[in-house]
Amino acid sequence: MSRNYKFYNPEGLYFVSFAVVGWLDVFTRNEYKDILIESLEFCQKQKGMEIHAWCVMTNHVHLIFRSINNQKPELLLGDFKRFTSRNITKAIQENSNESRKEFLLDYFKKEAEKSSNTTNYQFWRHDSKPIELWSNEVIQQKIEYVHNNPVKEGIVFRAEDYKYSSASDYAGEKGILDNIVVFQYFK
Repeated sequence: MSRNYKFYNPEGLYFVSFAVVGWLDVFTRNEYKDILIESLEFCQKQKGMEIHAWCVMTNHVHLIFRSINNQKPELLLGDFKRFTSRNITKAIQENSNESRKEFLLDYFKKEAEKSSNTTNYQFWRHDSKPIELWSNEVIQQKIEYVHNNPVKEGIVFRAEDYKYSSASDYAGEKGILDNIVVFQYFK
């Protein structure tokens, strides 16, 4: 999976977005979003993922992060995506309340058949394009983009009111994910 990412500076701060295959709205259920949160927490504590901003939308995720334990960022992100792919797919299979179960699993299976490096199910698209953030201005721009996604989509009126994002951390409140490294910039 790492062949799909181009992280040229292993110590750099990166903005990445990755989407569910077919841009399917999987993250309308909190239990699937919670799997992502638990995995981000694990990556922070055990794998050296320093998170500066994040947001889970209905069909994609935005993340601004740095790898701090000498692990290549593409491997860190690849591990995260593989783990969440398997666990979210399993959660869908086991969810007796999931009305879209057959549709979702069939779609993931058909996508896997198109890919040479995926067996059973493909959950995430393979076209993540990491962008190294090289200046304070660009970092600020990407953080604001990440946090304003739920506002733009009409999910909330204020970015900091969206639970599945680091916007509240930037508003001086406590978000659901611990240890967010709030980027200090001046407006």
